[in-house]
Amino acid sequence: MTAIAPDALLFITTGCPNCPVVLQGLSDLVKQATIGKLTVVNVAAHPEMAAEYGVRAAPWLRLGPFTLTGAHSAAELRQWAAWSSGEEGIIQYVEHLLAEGGFKQAGVFIAEDTSRLKPLLSIVAAPEKSLVVRAGVSALLEAYTNTPVLQNLLPQLAELTRHADHRVRADACHLLGLAGSPAARYYLEACVNDSNEEVREIAAESLLMLDAA
Repeated sequence: MTAIAPDALLFITTGCPNCPVVLQGLSDLVKQATIGKLTVVNVAAHPEMAAEYGVRAAPWLRLGPFTLTGAHSAAELRQWAAWSSGEEGIIQYVEHLLAEGGFKQAGVFIAEDTSRLKPLLSIVAAPEKSLVVRAGVSALLEAYTNTPVLQNLLPQLAELTRHADHRVRADACHLLGLAGSPAARYYLEACVNDSNEEVREIAAESLLMLDAA
């Protein structure tokens, strides 16, 4: 199935050194049908639109579901356009935001569509990712403690309790406790006998959390 070309909204300012480069890159992608529609707004001409979108610096770009600021090469814009649909784009975008200190923006992105949390479990399952990114994803998931949003991820979290890396198993046990679902008890009880001490401790703590829920 052919992916739908995303639309783009670009805010620029007069004298902005990076705006022409981004504008040219986006224009080329429109010509190639990689982007469906490009809307360009000069902040000086429409400050009310800039205020509506919370634009504080230019270039500011909304490309599909993603909000990007600053300079981006034509290759980077093409890649973000390709990622605008599908789970891989969600993972890459959230990882990008967290690495750049954009936790609040990542939280807003998830709140817009909480189904975006599910792909992020691939980061939980990747202990080689940076601590900043892994901690950020955990915090995003923790924001939905004792809610159906986190409870719906129980099958995936249960699978992670059998991961080869003990750090992943420990994180999965922690999140299972936060889910607040009685169904998590079965998986946590199995982890109480894990070969790793940290996993055993977190599983026991999570069981206590379920009892208190």
